[in-house]
Amino acid sequence: QVQLVESGGGLVQAGGSLSLSCAASGSMFSIAAMGWYRQAPGKQRELVALITGDGNTNIADSVKGRFTISRDNAKNTVYLQMNSLKPEDTAVYYCNARYIRLGQYWGQGTQVTVSS
Repeated sequence: QVQLVESGGGLVQAGGSLSLSCAASGSMFSIAAMGWYRQAPGKQRELVALITGDGNTNIADSVKGRFTISRDNAKNTVYLQMNSLKPEDTAVYYCNARYIRLGQYWGQGTQVTVSS
């Protein structure tokens, strides 16, 4: 059974930094891409950043230059380093893993709150 275990997040002042990590387990199938989405209250879930197994990334314009995504393929783990955080980055952040043959899975979500 696939599991995505997220860690990190929390409360930080504007301009600060936080890091998130997400470890996938439970399947022998390869993961094509891993990434992070976020959902703020009253808004739709949106892509933050995605990274493929060979290192190609897709990063939302709203976080480009501030957030960095990386991945450890051997550990099936994806990381999100968030710098220069803004109040509008406040949201629940969800880990996403797209498995070959199995489809996509979601983590339980972790709260990121940026105070002004």
